[in-house]
This record gives sequence, C-alpha cells and structure tokens, in this order.
Amino acid sequence: MGYKVKIGLSNKHVHLSEDHIKVLFGCSHMLTEAKPLLQPGQYAAEEKVDIVGPKGTLKGVRVLGPARKDTQVEPSHTDARAIGINAPVRESGKHEGTPGCTLIGPCRTVEIDHGVLLALRHIHLSLKGAEEAGVKDKDWVSVKVDGERGVTFHNVLIRASDSYENEFHLDTDEGNAAGCGPDSYGEIL
Repeated sequence: MGYKVKIGLSNKHVHLSEDHIKVLFGCSHMLTEAKPLLQPGQYAAEEKVDIVGPKGTLKGVRVLGPARKDTQVEPSHTDARAIGINAPVRESGKHEGTPGCTLIGPCRTVEIDHGVLLALRHIHLSLKGAEEAGVKDKDWVSVKVDGERGVTFHNVLIRASDSYENEFHLDTDEGNAAGCGPDSYGEIL
C-alpha cells in the first residue's frame, strides 16, 4: 500500500508582490490575514481583486499571503477559459511563457504581462513524510484517489522541505472531477 496524503483543494487565487499590493490597495497597505492555510506562514487574506481577461472578468478573487517576489495569478482551467486566457500548466514561480492580465483593486489597476498559470498539481511533504513515502524533492509520482469518481492523477510533482506540511494540492477542476471533499486523501503510487 502507498503513502496516503490529505488533499487540499485550491480555488482560484492571486499572489501579489509588495509593489502591486501598494498599487491595488494603497501605499501603506498590508495584507490582512482572514484564515491560515495548512502550509506554515501561508494564509487567505481579506483582500480580493478582479481579474480581467480578453473575454471577461472574474470578480472578487481572493489574495493569498504573504507577499511574493512576483505577482502570480492562479485560476482554474475553467475560469481561465471563461475570461479568454490560455494559461499553461506551470510549477509555482515558473512564469516564462505565461500570459498576463489586468488586476483591479479598490484603489487602482495593475497590468501584468506574465504570471497567469494553471498550477501544476503537486504534493507538499515534510522531509520525514517524503522519507516515509519513499520520495524526494522534485520527484514525479502518480496519485490514486478512491471513491465513486475515483481517478489516478499522473505527473504530480513532489515538493519536500522541513517547512512544509503534508498536503496534495489540486485545483477545483481536478478535485471536482475526482469527487474530492474536505476529508479526501490520495495514495502515492
């Protein structure tokens, strides 16, 4: 039997640079934590922005904190298609060849020329968890999800570090297709 890891579903969201936080929300603004996420130091912020593409707008998209070096927009495939953005699947932070969009905040607007991506499915593991699972950072695995709509996800990246908690990240499109809920687990094959 393989190693089981809890599934965390990721809804559309935005990571903002310090500069873009200041433009969108005001020059002295700091993100306000609304809810902590499982990964240490990460949180859903109170702040929201609108994402504008060539065919439409996603309104009230949650910002995740803390601030990042570069702004990154992570819609689901369904959301990206709805607003006319052909976003590629990428590992977080890998912005080369990604499209841009317009972000609208309560104060001003920001145009980014890259940074919109579909998040590559991945598993965060502590170093202990990676050892128990028999994997290491940057390994590629398949993950089986049981249930009425069970599937096996291929091309899942392992991200192992002592700063991580064990969690398999899927976007809402992937999670819905597999019938995942708040207490779902995947098995690393």
